[in-house]
Amino acid sequence: MKLEIQNIGELVIKHIVLDYNGTIAKDGIVKESVKRYIKELQSEFDIYVITSDTHGSAAKNLEDTGVKLKILTTSNHTKEKEEFVKELGFVFAVGNGSNDSLMLKAAELGICVIENEGASVKSVINADIVCKTIEDAFELLIKPKRIIATLRQ
Repeated sequence: MKLEIQNIGELVIKHIVLDYNGTIAKDGIVKESVKRYIKELQSEFDIYVITSDTHGSAAKNLEDTGVKLKILTTSNHTKEKEEFVKELGFVFAVGNGSNDSLMLKAAELGICVIENEGASVKSVINADIVCKTIEDAFELLIKPKRIIATLRQ
């Protein structure tokens, strides 16, 4: 996806990187609406879920979605998420926790979602856009003029 944003320039997105708990899942369970959006967006984007897997349920809950799962392994998940996004490049990243803050900053477009778990102030500050729900974040990709309207200067 390529977007031209007034006074900012061209924005190119090839990958979606999603945090798990608090972003696409609640208490370890993926929202059904998320699975529908993933299926819709897979034809245009490579989709990754990056997680500490606090509940140990990510692989099982995502097995029928076709996403690429990245379980964090280092002691610094904030840095590990940031490095993953930088390596991919052209990323639309979505998260809510403190350990998502650098990932959101490094992404081509960082989206902080609030959802039921709330959102870390660090992630809110580092995001390009803040959405109330993950569904609202996915809708930005389906209706990209919303991104242009929000970010133009």
